Amino acid sequence: MGVALRDGRVEITSDQGLCQKGWTAGELLTNGSRLTTPLLYGRPASWSAALDHVADRVRDLRAAHGPDAVAVFGGGGLTNEKAYLLGRFARVALGTSQIDYNGRFCMSSAAAASIRAFGMDRGMPFPTSDLAEADVALLAGANVAETMPPFVRRLPRLIVVDPRRTPTARLAALHLQPTPGTDLALALGLLHLVLAEGLADSAYIGARTSGFEAVATSVSSWWPERVERITGVPVSRMREAVRLLKNADKAYILTGRGAEQHAKGSDTVTAFINLALALGLPGRAGSGYGCVTGQGNGQGGREHGQKADQLPGYRRIDDPAARAHVASVWGVPPDDLPGPGRSAYELLESLGTAGGPRALLVFGSNPVVSAPDSSRIADRLRSLDLLVVADVVGSETAALADVVLPVTQWAEETGTMTNLEGRVILRRQALERPAEVRGDLEVIAGLARRLGHDFPSEPRAVFDELRRASAGGVADYAGITYERIEAEGGVFWPCPDEGLPGTPRPMLDRFATPDGRARFVPVEHRPAAEEPDEEYPIYLTTGRVLAHYQSGAQTRRIGPLLEAAPEPFVELHPDLAGQLGIAPGDLVRVSGRRGAAECVARVTDAIRRDTVFMPFHWEGANRLTNPALDPVSRMPEFKVCAVRLEKVA
Repeated sequence: MGVALRDGRVEITSDQGLCQKGWTAGELLTNGSRLTTPLLYGRPASWSAALDHVADRVRDLRAAHGPDAVAVFGGGGLTNEKAYLLGRFARVALGTSQIDYNGRFCMSSAAAASIRAFGMDRGMPFPTSDLAEADVALLAGANVAETMPPFVRRLPRLIVVDPRRTPTARLAALHLQPTPGTDLALALGLLHLVLAEGLADSAYIGARTSGFEAVATSVSSWWPERVERITGVPVSRMREAVRLLKNADKAYILTGRGAEQHAKGSDTVTAFINLALALGLPGRAGSGYGCVTGQGNGQGGREHGQKADQLPGYRRIDDPAARAHVASVWGVPPDDLPGPGRSAYELLESLGTAGGPRALLVFGSNPVVSAPDSSRIADRLRSLDLLVVADVVGSETAALADVVLPVTQWAEETGTMTNLEGRVILRRQALERPAEVRGDLEVIAGLARRLGHDFPSEPRAVFDELRRASAGGVADYAGITYERIEAEGGVFWPCPDEGLPGTPRPMLDRFATPDGRARFVPVEHRPAAEEPDEEYPIYLTTGRVLAHYQSGAQTRRIGPLLEAAPEPFVELHPDLAGQLGIAPGDLVRVSGRRGAAECVARVTDAIRRDTVFMPFHWEGANRLTNPALDPVSRMPEFKVCAVRLEKVA
């Protein structure tokens, strides 16, 4: 991709193909929407005054309440260097266990399921170019035609699982339209059909997996008619899906947030992995299981230490050997490193409470819009003694902050990202930053210095330290350098030595489990944490639209994107609209057990009669969503809750 500044406007060129968000991304660099000076209690301040104030308040709060009185909340869009340094800052400079990030709301369920099945979480353990050579792919809970349009060109014939007839579903050979919250039952039913019809790959199962018998027993009761009653998906369509998968020489099963953002998301992904294993797909050239990423650095952001339970290299923070290795790189005793902290929602919910953090430092996230039960989270942020936000724009979270720190954007900084296929890529600085804007690395290092620690702030130096810290871990970057990335067009991890190639397909010979076999894991369907009832009779599900990204903090400030999607909406079926007396364009109040939001109505037969859809790029949708957590991944149940609708007079 090329970036240039001409006549005060940023021009972007690319031979890789960009969606609307991509080709308009340069506008935010020059359209006057961004933060350009530090703010201290709403007033412009110097960098020295702002950072001195933060450091002084942090010292006071730690002295009064202990190191866990200060928390850190990161983001899945941060570069690898930022994610790494933020984790080191929290655990060394602050000494706090209280760090997590918004990626917990994104791919954590798929990560947990992949680790227990394969011993490794790499979203797609194969290059995306492999998909184009396949015959069919089952895509569960992902609308890539809107969220990742260039990716669609890689996809083969599709089976799409989604409660809505999305633009992606309209491209599919087969669309399975389940009741929200029943993807797990559907996956169990598909596996039942594979086994009942003798379609399992018994040679593969015997040679490359363990635990099959327990799973086969557990799915024996999920006969297709039972699954149809629960999911609403006709038996004939389930049989067609199984036939398409089995008849393909090369096939993939891919999951996205629609299947994962549930209080049973880890089990749902596990059920789809079990289906893939029964068909003999993972670890086979041209076939496999993968997870479609949801953020710019969704893979790398969770590998290097900004998760509550993790150290660099995808190491577990409670592993003594991992602690010893990372502590040696950081020059501290292993016992000085804190243990696991709270997960993202639990951390946000604990803010300002007895025993909870009194201060929060936010980098690259906007939880006032993106967290479930968001009104409650906004109240928790208001209760803090200190809220610090480092961001590009004045987000809804920054509006509540005591200190706001303006930081660089993508074109103004150098750093690495790890894409959905595990390829580490390098993004070079293309433009000069505004005079009073600093990079996140400089901000972190500046705060660390004021707290008595010497941290690097130059991206290459931070990356070289990351390489040493990740060496020997699952996500081993030790052999990856800036020079190699540029020369090779990116390097796949694991890459333990500069003399070795990267690993684009790490599971071909063996899985990353102790015995090298993939694990079948029995799981059982259970209802959503919140089902419709007489008071709230309708399912709500949430998701994205083509023009906007994540909380919309940046895309809602870009003219062409705002023109394409200017306001939030609720999508409902014509039968439901008629029953409620709602016409297209009417203002509608959507109410649930945690809050309410008002938005315009869109009436379409692309959604189920019992379900409504709201995009989450505006404040409102997540006032309604359910913070019930997956017991393994700690993922909230974003994708299903109960609501009622009424026309606003």
